Amino acid sequence: MSAAVKYTLGRIGLFVAVLAGLWLVDMNVFLKLMLALVFSAALSFFLLRGWRNEMAEEMASAAERRRTEKERLRAALAGDDDHPDEPERKP
Repeated sequence: MSAAVKYTLGRIGLFVAVLAGLWLVDMNVFLKLMLALVFSAALSFFLLRGWRNEMAEEMASAAERRRTEKERLRAALAGDDDHPDEPERKP
């Protein structure tokens, strides 16, 4: 399972857990939802730090792969790519 999916499910789970705890308190439903959102965000900052860091590393490595591929394609389109298995063409 990817780190992004784990982190997202963790955030949703924290929100549901906090909302379930607030459901027992007698107050407006909108206020319960807003408090659950704020409290779950604060809790996820501390409780889900490992998953958040793992997700950030995955995203950074994916961005680096895309950047490398983009540079390779630009070089190929510009005619700067050298293929060692192909003989060099002479004009």
